[in-house]
Amino acid sequence: MLLARCLNSTLVHSSARKKKDVNTVVCFRPNVVLQGGLRKGAGSHRNQRRLSDAVLVRAAIATPSGENSSAVCPRGSHWQVHKFGGTCVATSDRINEIAEFLRDDVEATSKVAVVSAMGSHPSSPTKVTDLLINMTVKSSKQDQSFVEDLEKLKEKHVDAATALLGKGDELDAFLEGLYTDIQDLTSMLKAIAIAGISTEAYEEFIVGHGELWCARLLTARCRQLGLNACFMDARDVLVVSPTTDGLSVDVHYNKSDANLDAWCGKHGVPDVIIATGFIAKTPAGQVTTLKRNGSDYSATIMGALFRSGKITIWSDVDGVYSADPRVVSDAVCLDHLTYNEAWELSYFGAQVLHPRTTIPAMRFNIPINTRNFFNRDAKGSEISREFKEDASSGSSGVKGIASIQNVALVNVEGAGMIGVPGTAAAIFSCIRDANINAIMISQASSEHSVSFAVREADAKGAVKALRNRFADAISSGRIQSIDAEENCCVLSAVGHGMANKPGVSATFFSALAKANVNVKAIAQGSSEYNVTCLVSQEDAVRALRAVHSRFYEKSLPIGVGLVGPGLIGSTFLSQLKEQSQKLTDEYHVDIRILGIATSKKMVLSDTGIDLDAWKEDLDTKSEPLDYDAFSSHLSRNSVPNTVILDCTASDEPPKQYLNWMKKGVNVITPNKKLNSGDLAQYQALKAYQRSSYTHFFYEGTVGAGLPVIATLQHLVGSGDKVRRIEGIFSGTLSYIFNTFGTDSRTFSEVVIAAKEAGYTEPDPRDDLAGMDVARKVTILARECGLDLELEKVPIQSLVPEPLQSCSSAAEYIERLPDFDGDMQKLLDEAEQAGECLRFVGVVDPVNKSGSVELRRYPKDHPFAQLSGSDNIISFTTERYNEQPLIIRGPGAGAAVTAGGVFSDLLRLSAYLGAPS
Repeated sequence: MLLARCLNSTLVHSSARKKKDVNTVVCFRPNVVLQGGLRKGAGSHRNQRRLSDAVLVRAAIATPSGENSSAVCPRGSHWQVHKFGGTCVATSDRINEIAEFLRDDVEATSKVAVVSAMGSHPSSPTKVTDLLINMTVKSSKQDQSFVEDLEKLKEKHVDAATALLGKGDELDAFLEGLYTDIQDLTSMLKAIAIAGISTEAYEEFIVGHGELWCARLLTARCRQLGLNACFMDARDVLVVSPTTDGLSVDVHYNKSDANLDAWCGKHGVPDVIIATGFIAKTPAGQVTTLKRNGSDYSATIMGALFRSGKITIWSDVDGVYSADPRVVSDAVCLDHLTYNEAWELSYFGAQVLHPRTTIPAMRFNIPINTRNFFNRDAKGSEISREFKEDASSGSSGVKGIASIQNVALVNVEGAGMIGVPGTAAAIFSCIRDANINAIMISQASSEHSVSFAVREADAKGAVKALRNRFADAISSGRIQSIDAEENCCVLSAVGHGMANKPGVSATFFSALAKANVNVKAIAQGSSEYNVTCLVSQEDAVRALRAVHSRFYEKSLPIGVGLVGPGLIGSTFLSQLKEQSQKLTDEYHVDIRILGIATSKKMVLSDTGIDLDAWKEDLDTKSEPLDYDAFSSHLSRNSVPNTVILDCTASDEPPKQYLNWMKKGVNVITPNKKLNSGDLAQYQALKAYQRSSYTHFFYEGTVGAGLPVIATLQHLVGSGDKVRRIEGIFSGTLSYIFNTFGTDSRTFSEVVIAAKEAGYTEPDPRDDLAGMDVARKVTILARECGLDLELEKVPIQSLVPEPLQSCSSAAEYIERLPDFDGDMQKLLDEAEQAGECLRFVGVVDPVNKSGSVELRRYPKDHPFAQLSGSDNIISFTTERYNEQPLIIRGPGAGAAVTAGGVFSDLLRLSAYLGAPS
């Protein structure tokens, strides 16, 4: 009891540092036992732990002042309150910079500077408040290393004071108070260690010393600079009571106002008051703290007590951002927020003021500015009652996007809940009694289920409490399940201007859907200040970036990974370079190349590869190809919308398409291998595409830049019945048969000329065998709904059977003239009938078949009117029966194929939200 009385006397009385105000209480322990042994005390029947020495506790008892006690502090807008966070006061240099700022600032005639405890810095890593808390924990566990922590605290402040103040009276006075405090803390912590237990009151007394020391340091430096400055121990002024949840405090304004008048009566009204943040007293006079974000709260309380014109919260960030800039690189600093907007963003995890912090400012309509002390050119963010539209947020009214990570969704479900009054009340009363906070609540209108989000650490406790509470309902079947789904994240869009504005929720959820993010639960208050949903934790970053991009980016950003920078791929990059400015200015699309991969290596970029230097980067900055790492780089990038362009003709990239899409990466390709390959693999990818918002575009697989696939999809999608598709799908074979017979050259001479002109593959047999056309037929047949396998498509090869086994292209070309007679005979027969030869592919949905063959057409047929290497495709449908729908144009070449890829990319951007 004697120990408790000594400690309590320390907690109840404030720390006046003048010797005339200090009473020394010495608690002597009888029957001292050396070496910490136990011994029965005189007149006692219990063993007691003894101290080897007297416990010295200096209890500072405030002496009532008779100096002008009836004086009133002059309040008004001429006062400005500045609060400096731990990073701002982390070193002596920074404290000096604050003192110079207070001296040079001419905006206000009277200032109050509220300071936190010294934070950490590379030159002085000790974070004072954290160390004070850890010391208390250590002492309660009888861990004597708290003595070493005290020494670190003393060393940090001695070093800072010596560097800041230099030799002289100010330094001597500061060090005298510091050493006294350290001695008091040592005695108290030793007493706690002896008892092996601490209380919240003791902890709050200890933890507030960092603010005391920092405020005294700054006051001393201000006086050295010639300022009329005075130190204010906030415990002499602020009177607060803990809230019922113990997480914050309520301010007693009448008592605090009276204390401020008394303080001014004693100390006068200096130009600059340096006040301690974080600490206060209860109505009973016991030292306490303002809990979470206490220093910010101190500043707004001081602003309210002085009726100041402005409160500025200085930290190491430029202001309040539209999203966490560590996650969303394009987040913008907001010019203005209302108090309500600040509350909402803070609740949902944004680095804004704690909701309670704004209450004192709201009481007297005082604007709060959050600014960066290390970048004072930035104007920061203003928080006030007035609503102002932020230019950067556009017309949507959304000010910020915030999230709460690591939450769980608790779901109570049962048919017996429908129409039963009091069910929801019982659920949330149970959660309240378990001391668990519900972050968001969602209920189906059918009343069949109630869902709410809690911190993941509280999920098991919530489920257990609910199952116990509703045990009878569960056993009777009225409630079917009470479960928790972990690994979730709450995402919210916040803005005062959202109210009564149509389309905001639609834009919010559309952005999530197009980023392939599933929504598990939804909530929105009637105020319409926020729209909130619950998503999977693994989707949290992508969801945040997608929603922020949709509301804040003037141009839709799309991250591109290019696989295959060969002829088509490099042509695409050239086209993109030429069109990038136009895309941004006119189409509002910002395309960034985030990766380029060959068959052996890849180069990656977080912000975008320079299109003037991509070849050099591929040579000098590349790493071995890893398709999984390539796609993960895109899916985890700050750009929310990503796509891989496969511009190869290889078998390997198509094997990765489904995995890429499952990561939320869209795919665009002119590569025919997947769409004409294994049917099961193709169907699996198409099924996933239909069930998700991840897109797969492949216009270039059939007609290069011609809109063949899009036209067919529009016909089928609009309900038309396709009866027949027929076309010349090969630019090479189109050229050969458009030329063969127009002059005296033989078939082999035309083939050689086509090869020399670059129309054929290096080995012309790859074109003449008809496999490329067969792949296109298979692709179109599958678009018509046919389950056609490539192997089932009969192909009339134009490579004579004896030449199919030639070991090289040269041997083939050498022997090809031996078979000119066969082709000449076919040509002559066609000419005699007034017809021409054309190599075509046919899709016959009626008979569920496809074919590739050399056919004869009348010379007035559209297929006979081609020239050069043009392609032509004819669609015969129920609607286009008498006159088939025909598409004609260049169907081969790097430029048109790259153009087809580009067209698909623009089509994707429209799906993702770019203006059409």
